[in-house]
Amino acid sequence: MNIFAHIKPIARYSKVSYYSLVLNDNSLSLFEEFVAVQTESNKSKLNHILSWIKIIGIKYGAQIHHFRSEAKIADTSALPPKGVKREPAYIEKGKKSSNMLRLYTFRLNENVVFLFNGDLKTSRYAQDCPNVSPHFHLANKLTAAIQDALEEKEIRWIDDFTQIEFEQDFKLEL
Repeated sequence: MNIFAHIKPIARYSKVSYYSLVLNDNSLSLFEEFVAVQTESNKSKLNHILSWIKIIGIKYGAQIHHFRSEAKIADTSALPPKGVKREPAYIEKGKKSSNMLRLYTFRLNENVVFLFNGDLKTSRYAQDCPNVSPHFHLANKLTAAIQDALEEKEIRWIDDFTQIEFEQDFKLEL
């Protein structure tokens, strides 16, 4: 079965425009599904990631070091960034701890990021984790499809490379 996806704008901050993808006939984007599920099961970890999305969007821009590389061959990355000493501090029950919740992303440049889906990572490598592996593999496929669409000019840069544009009925096919 072929998977079709259309692009949905999520948020636009002063330094970053965020987008996600809606698969087939779903009503929610991958990112919105992530937020809905994690609000129920991992609210504080989700809030940490949402804080990073906002801080990156307003203060830093999508600099590569703010994204966690979890793929050796694709440009798929994840949030939150590595390290617990960076803002915002992630504190649960009074202790600093790493956030093992992963949101898979595709950083096109310092101004445009696609937000996919994710889950709680329980293994060292994403591809070995039963929770995140499906999200990780789908994110890699979506990243490749977005790159192809950019090369084919189906997704186009707006002049200053801070946003993308596409036909209203444009769909990626996987």
